[in-house]
Amino acid sequence: MTDLSPWADWPLDREIVLTRLIDAPRSLVYRAWADPEQIPLWFGPDDHAIDTLEMDLRVGGVWRFTMTTSDGTVYPNRMRFVRLEENALIEVLHGDDKDDDPGRFAMIVTFDEQANGKTVVTLRQMHPTKAQRAGAIGFGAVEYGFQTLAKLAAHVGAA
Repeated sequence: MTDLSPWADWPLDREIVLTRLIDAPRSLVYRAWADPEQIPLWFGPDDHAIDTLEMDLRVGGVWRFTMTTSDGTVYPNRMRFVRLEENALIEVLHGDDKDDDPGRFAMIVTFDEQANGKTVVTLRQMHPTKAQRAGAIGFGAVEYGFQTLAKLAAHVGAA
């Protein structure tokens, strides 16, 4: 999947959307995502350890990491950063840590500041097929995504 459709044209039946209101200013929440020192501290589901293999957090750069579950299962991951707009959004291609991964999907994270100093974080996954979306949901993408956002909220709350 190298040619992605524009986000506005993406079929909704291939999308997973997660949203969380975080009690922290947008700049702080964005920095937690865009700082190579912070993201491994909170990213990923509960009971998954993150081990960074490579991190180049810039447009065109990659974050290669493993997620290891409590039972020892290791999931190699690679995110390629497509777009970074400070305090507004981060867009990546996310998949296994291999070239031309057919299961990779597009993900965009937006940060919307609220008048009360809080931030709405919206995470959109855009899968190449309906079957891949269904597989991701079956694997736990929704539950794990909400766990990740809860860990983000706890991380910035402690900052």
